[in-house]
Amino acid sequence: MKTYTLDEAQDKLIGQHGTPPERDRFEYNVMTAKKGVRRKGKAVHASTIPMKKVMRNLSRTIGQPAGTLLHIGEQKTANCVITVFGYDEEREFHIPVTSVAECEEWKDQQRVLWINIDGLHDVSVIEEAGKLFGIHPLTLEDILHTDQRSKLEDFESYLFLVLRTLELEKISNDVLDEQLSMVIGKNYVLTFQEKPGDMFDAVRERIKSPGTGIRKRGADYLAYVLIDSIVDSYFTVLEELEGRIELLDQELFTTSGRETFESIYDLKKELILLRKSVRPMREIINSISRDHYKVIDDEATWPFFRDVYDNVILINETIETYRDIVLGMYDTWLAIVNNRMNEIMKVLTTIATIFMPLSFLAGLYGMNFRYIPGLQWEWGFFALLVFMGITVAGMMVYFRTRKWF
Repeated sequence: MKTYTLDEAQDKLIGQHGTPPERDRFEYNVMTAKKGVRRKGKAVHASTIPMKKVMRNLSRTIGQPAGTLLHIGEQKTANCVITVFGYDEEREFHIPVTSVAECEEWKDQQRVLWINIDGLHDVSVIEEAGKLFGIHPLTLEDILHTDQRSKLEDFESYLFLVLRTLELEKISNDVLDEQLSMVIGKNYVLTFQEKPGDMFDAVRERIKSPGTGIRKRGADYLAYVLIDSIVDSYFTVLEELEGRIELLDQELFTTSGRETFESIYDLKKELILLRKSVRPMREIINSISRDHYKVIDDEATWPFFRDVYDNVILINETIETYRDIVLGMYDTWLAIVNNRMNEIMKVLTTIATIFMPLSFLAGLYGMNFRYIPGLQWEWGFFALLVFMGITVAGMMVYFRTRKWF
């Protein structure tokens, strides 16, 4: 595999984006990534992460009838990549195909058929999959709208799941999310992803290996394994965020400048993203592990989904804990900044208070009168300086006894 430097990768990938706005957005992300490289022993102080547009391009659906197939979201790959896995306990095959129609011959011949589609911008590919497997137009519409909330829908002949996958950006370690749609049938599983590259490599290796448990079970078990892989990937993201929180907590009392505030703000937004992605999965997994669905073998698969449910509960609780910690760090940062400002104001106020009697004495003997007591005395100036010094010393002693500084 050929490797590229950051600048070479930037030039190569920018050339793959067709419109100027997309190139500008990519250049901004690359420059942000350059600034956000992790420093040894310190938390990341990158430019503040732009807030994701939740309602992106949804105005395009106004006036369209329900079930209209229209891709809503960012195009993250140039071409759609279709990969097919078919297996039973004795045999297995995996091949890339150029069209979903090529899978028709395997639809009813395999014990388990897994079709993975990377890239959602080609509406014709999604429509073709819908016709082959009898998927409802509303399901296809949700697959193409990539800002869906995680959910579960039962269509009797299949289950439709929308999940959010999370990964760390390789350069800046920012948290990126992606929509993954899953259709679970009696003997097939369809997965629709926005771009190639996922957390399913270990699952593919298990399918290729003879004698593994996944080869002995049905499509519902494959769906469990895929969902479990998604949930496990959340732990990787949480471990990274935990490390950043620990480093930031160490820096909080030493360098509480603007960079510290930006890091806290970025962590807060990433935890909001995690909470939004993971929280709905609690009710999804709970429903699968308790309710009866035609495509799920209750007795064989329920225990596995209950284990996933336990992990989802743990992840949700961890996110809430991290969120409370970050909010507490924000309050601590404000307290530190305010305390530092109070210390500065205390010093300035002390200095101003000390100079008040000195200014009075200097102004008193600086008035333009001919007869002022002591004005003609040859030691008057030095006596005034001594008196000013005694005044300053007395005020300092008084301030110290009151513990004002």
